[in-house]
Amino acid sequence: MKPFMDRDFLLSTETAKKLFHNYAETMPILDYHCHINPQEIAENRQFNNITEVWLGGDHYKWRQMRSNGVDEYYITGDAPAREKFQKWAETLEKLIGNPLYHWSHLELQRYFGYTGHLNGETAEEVWNLCNEKLAQPDMSVRGLIKRSGVTLICTTDDPVDTLEWHEKLKADDTFDVQVLPAWRPDKATNIEKATFLPYMQKLGEVSGIEIKTFADLKAAITKRMAYFAERGCRVSDHGLDYVIHVPAAEDEIEAIFAKALAGKALTADEVAKYKTAFMLFLGREYHRLNWVMQLHYGCKRDNNGLMFAKLGPDTGYDCINNYAPAEQLADFLNALVTTDELPKTILYSLNPCDNAVIGTVLGCFQDSSAVGKLQQGSAWWFNDHKTGMTEQMISLANLGMLSNFVGMLTDSRSFLSYTRHEYFRRILCDLIGTWVENGEYPDDEKALEKIVKGICYNNAVRYFGFDL
Repeated sequence: MKPFMDRDFLLSTETAKKLFHNYAETMPILDYHCHINPQEIAENRQFNNITEVWLGGDHYKWRQMRSNGVDEYYITGDAPAREKFQKWAETLEKLIGNPLYHWSHLELQRYFGYTGHLNGETAEEVWNLCNEKLAQPDMSVRGLIKRSGVTLICTTDDPVDTLEWHEKLKADDTFDVQVLPAWRPDKATNIEKATFLPYMQKLGEVSGIEIKTFADLKAAITKRMAYFAERGCRVSDHGLDYVIHVPAAEDEIEAIFAKALAGKALTADEVAKYKTAFMLFLGREYHRLNWVMQLHYGCKRDNNGLMFAKLGPDTGYDCINNYAPAEQLADFLNALVTTDELPKTILYSLNPCDNAVIGTVLGCFQDSSAVGKLQQGSAWWFNDHKTGMTEQMISLANLGMLSNFVGMLTDSRSFLSYTRHEYFRRILCDLIGTWVENGEYPDDEKALEKIVKGICYNNAVRYFGFDL
């Protein structure tokens, strides 16, 4: 029997162990997509207790606590931090086979030196140990980032954001990790939502352009993109229901936009036409600026109306959506490539059934302008577990080129979540090691070193063009 989560955790062959310990384990981390708060980095937040780090905003854990019958008082409510931690510990011990079990114990091992098992009985011991460690100066936000080996972080930022915290970080020569903004214009995309009109007002104020037409919107967005670019932005990100392609003439889009500004309800077809026009405009701008376009799609959000009314979005009530038509995805990319304005693009579907679709679509649009110009993003959200990561990489290897993969990202709000890169790298090395030991790839150490280091870090540095 193998020991619990020991040095060779998830590494089932000698080749896997060699690849991980010799190459993957010590590679830096480039976190090109996350949801951490740049203000907390700028202010170098020090956490009061482990509950703040683990349960503050972590809807992964919240979902599992609800599945364990825990009252909302101990999840998002006003229960004391120690009691919330106890409920989480009692939940964690039941999560056999769940990635949260591995992630939590990796974090306990790497950041707190705890090698036991967290459960209801050990909760007091772990609570005291973690809180004692968190009180140390090197366990501040910046300390956690540095000890994780992170070289660059891309946050997630709205076009109306001031980016003041990014500017403060850039001017602070005591912290050498780059923290760059990433462009997330979802509120300007979602014309069908009640938030659209107030957002247009805000965008107009920030950009200094009164938005009365679709052309005005494009001018305002272009101005804000220049503002972001001046502050180091090289990456966009979109949360879409699916990749829409329902083209329409410019005058029809103007009419649809005018109708929305007048407060009139739009048909589903009108919404689709607006979103298509807006996303095509953005794609062309990304190409001009040499930004990477990230498209996250396939999620049905805020399904529990009762809880949405109480807690709002991003609280653990989302699910996988089956509707992601490959035809529209391919047509959208084709509309950009036809005029030679397709930017480097990363596609993430929340539905693992879309792996093969994405793999075949990518191959239609690769060219010599960039190595791996179109990418399948790492297994996302409900899929970032051992099975999901393995299936995504096998599909990518079968239909594309795994060696050019830009690898893992945290997509997290937690400063302890960098151990997910270790989790991914162990799974990667085990997969490659298995192929080598099965005689499916030669035991060519020079080639394997290049592949592993590339997927862990080097490919992302090259792909995004960051100055590292």
